[in-house]
Amino acid sequence: MSQDRASSRIRVPEPSPRALRGLDALNFFLADVRDGLGPYLAIYLIAVRGPDGGWNEATTGLVMTIAGIVGLIAQTPAGAFIDATRHKRAVVIGGAVAVTASCLVLPFLSNFYLVAGTQAIAHVAGAIFAPALAAITLGVVGPKLFSRRVGRNEGFNHAGNAVSAALAGGLAYFFGPIVVFWLMGVLAFCSIGAMLMVPAGSIDDDLARGLGETGADHADAPSGIAALARNRPLMLFAALCAIFHLANAAMLTSVGQLLTHLSGKDHATSLIAVCIVAAQCVMVPVAMFVGARADAIGRKPIFLAAFGVLALRGVLYTLSDNPFWLVGVQLLDGVGAGIYGALFPVVVADLTRGGGRFNAAQGAVATAQGLGAALSATFAGLIIVSAGYGAAFLALAATAGLGFVLYLTLMPETRDGTAVGRLTPALPATA
Repeated sequence: MSQDRASSRIRVPEPSPRALRGLDALNFFLADVRDGLGPYLAIYLIAVRGPDGGWNEATTGLVMTIAGIVGLIAQTPAGAFIDATRHKRAVVIGGAVAVTASCLVLPFLSNFYLVAGTQAIAHVAGAIFAPALAAITLGVVGPKLFSRRVGRNEGFNHAGNAVSAALAGGLAYFFGPIVVFWLMGVLAFCSIGAMLMVPAGSIDDDLARGLGETGADHADAPSGIAALARNRPLMLFAALCAIFHLANAAMLTSVGQLLTHLSGKDHATSLIAVCIVAAQCVMVPVAMFVGARADAIGRKPIFLAAFGVLALRGVLYTLSDNPFWLVGVQLLDGVGAGIYGALFPVVVADLTRGGGRFNAAQGAVATAQGLGAALSATFAGLIIVSAGYGAAFLALAATAGLGFVLYLTLMPETRDGTAVGRLTPALPATA
């Protein structure tokens, strides 16, 4: 691919209605597929396989830890791969097939290492979805419409999560935990069809990797990691995302443990299911609002609101042990997570504009947030054991408060491009 072609980018085609409908459907149907079995893996291994099959909380937890670590390591390479490839539709379809196949073979496997291997494959394949969806969206609509479109994507994603969770919960009542495998197969098939609705020609691969409308004009580009590491606002944003997830990730699990003590495991399971579905429903309008107003309001005030709501949520948990109060407070997760999901790729796009490494940057920031999430449960658990649930919730709230202060004082507004890190533009993708 010649450098002349890269520097000849002069326009962004009007996205076709078919491509936009395809994006809606893809985000809706892929919502459940992208995370594999998720929490249903533990339910299946413990409830269906059980001790007789050699599975308990410890072995199940180890499988999930191994898969999670492998998936975390895959985040940045997955983003770089999406930057490089011109076959993004095929990558998404291949990822959907890989994740689904890795889960559908579980009923036929009993060996610990084989089960751990399949789930590691599912997490590696799942790592491509977030950067691929953001890249395809950017390549279809261009940078000017990107923030609005990402909000719509997130709205359909959360709606898909809510519907699939409700279906899984309802169908499992009649058919047992095995129903999640059937549901995943159906959703994977639908997501492939949705991906094919987006015409290959509607995706501008140079725009999709963040080259911008004027392309690149540098023949010698540093490595992606070196360029990203020199982008100080991006590195700061990655640290802030890690803090957000350090504060957020353990809140739902801690509430679930508290509800188990208060209401018993049967009622706690139902209440947590209500928490998840209701929070996802709240995320839909929040994500839509953020996408529609991020350009007018700015990224920074909205992201500060996410940190503020997260801190408030942690404090409110300490005011009452009533299960309905705890479930009601959990609805605030829909506000914080809805904002975060809609703004995360937008801020990364702001900070990498013109550098051609948008998706590699997404992967790097996702790695940082994954580390924060991984540490969150241990952080909260140690405090719960030593000082109780109230102290843990306050500690998580204080962490969110720290993130608020750091974002307020250190993170610039990225909407107008003045805070964009000076990345040397990379050559157009040729893979």
